[in-house]
Amino acid sequence: MYSYEDRKRAVELYIEYSFKAAEVIRELGYPNRHSLSNWYKDYLEHGEVRERTHEPRFYSDEEKRLAVDHFLEHGRSPSLTIGALGYPSKQSLYEWVDELVPGQRRISPPPAVQFTYEQKADAVVALTTRKGSAKEIAESVGTSRENLYWWKYELLGKEVPCKMPDTPSENAGDVAGLEARVAELESQVRKLELRKAILEGTVELLGKGPGADPNRLTNREKTLLVQALRPEWPLTVLLGEVGLARSSYQYQVEALSKPDKYADLRVRITEIFHENGSRYGYRRIHLELRKEKVVVSEKVVCAIMKEEGLVAKGRKRKRRYSSYQGEISEAPENLVKRDFHADAPNELWLTDITEFHIPAGKVYLSPVIDCFDGMAVSWRMSTSPNAELANSMLEAACSTLGEGERPRIHSDRGCHYRWPGWIRICEENGLERSMSKKGCSPDNSACEGFFGRLKNEVFYGENWSGWSIEEFMSEIDAYIRWYNERRIKLTLDGMSPVEYRESLGLMAA
Repeated sequence: MYSYEDRKRAVELYIEYSFKAAEVIRELGYPNRHSLSNWYKDYLEHGEVRERTHEPRFYSDEEKRLAVDHFLEHGRSPSLTIGALGYPSKQSLYEWVDELVPGQRRISPPPAVQFTYEQKADAVVALTTRKGSAKEIAESVGTSRENLYWWKYELLGKEVPCKMPDTPSENAGDVAGLEARVAELESQVRKLELRKAILEGTVELLGKGPGADPNRLTNREKTLLVQALRPEWPLTVLLGEVGLARSSYQYQVEALSKPDKYADLRVRITEIFHENGSRYGYRRIHLELRKEKVVVSEKVVCAIMKEEGLVAKGRKRKRRYSSYQGEISEAPENLVKRDFHADAPNELWLTDITEFHIPAGKVYLSPVIDCFDGMAVSWRMSTSPNAELANSMLEAACSTLGEGERPRIHSDRGCHYRWPGWIRICEENGLERSMSKKGCSPDNSACEGFFGRLKNEVFYGENWSGWSIEEFMSEIDAYIRWYNERRIKLTLDGMSPVEYRESLGLMAA
């Protein structure tokens, strides 16, 4: 069951995101489309999201028996029974059926086994070369005879016979005919072996995924694949199988034989990519090259990264840590209203707490982000999301303030920002407090964006087994320092926050 706060937050986001259920579910991780639609209909009918005050419904034995009988008499369809009677849930109905008439409910079969191309090819080869009966071959593979013949049709075509004649015929003595049949079978086996070799080459040589289609490769990739298989297979056969014209093949061969004019650039791009922890895409690498006075287009950088298999760490969403514990004290007004622009440093600060879960335990990070350029002004980490974590971080941030600087600090409605210690620090340093609307993460989206970049570029996709809490904290600390001093931002004209402030004379170089 979802709480009142959960349902209200979902409905608010549904309205805010122009009734796009997929965006809401992606943001929150709940509910399903049907539940979200029902919550919104209830909101329209009553003008608000209502608290649920009804008690759980308990059903009598007669009501249970009536539901089970209707289920059995109407095609054993739970949706028909629930629609006709208005009760119960699908799960409850299944439990009643199992209790009152065991064995009468249809159980969904397990998902079908997925076979690889190589498994299908080996089975078809065994079928066409008579290494056993179709039934024996199908059982050894773990499929049915029907599937086996369908695989044969997929791989060889309808015109190819599946087996030799089982009974003597009037042509049995025709030696030439039998030899032709053997040659035909050998040709088909050879064809299967060629397809298998091409698929293996696509995966192993070119680094494509197991389901890659060789016909969708670029002409350059097809040429590399053909050259790798040339010693064993005729050129004409290979070109026909991968769908490459001979003229295109000759052009690519000549192009590959020429010296690579981007050889040095290719090395430098690879170095920049790995120096920055595999976190940069082609745009940021292009900006780094521009700093080094290397003149090259973004398209060339993008193409080289694609050829070298340099893919920046991808995006992955996780449900974030929440410190909300109810309305424990009066909340200040939302003064920011999602306008995260600042004309100078220390005008507008954002803060929040995020959680990292590794095998060694949980780590909590609390930073202050300056909206002027995205710099992390201060940050603290701990194994407990307590008041000391937030307060020590804020005191460290306040120690960097200059004469007359009184920033506005914006946060969510977490308990850390409503306790006396936090409020006292804000008052002593002249900080103006601002808070997001209850249960509305977009109100603090700029800080959420910092957490998202951090987790995408250093946390997600890594194996943290064997790392101690202290080692992990050092890794996060090193990333934030790199983020401030070296990570270039497109909005800062290809400079890091520190470099940007130095260029404006706001920080000593």
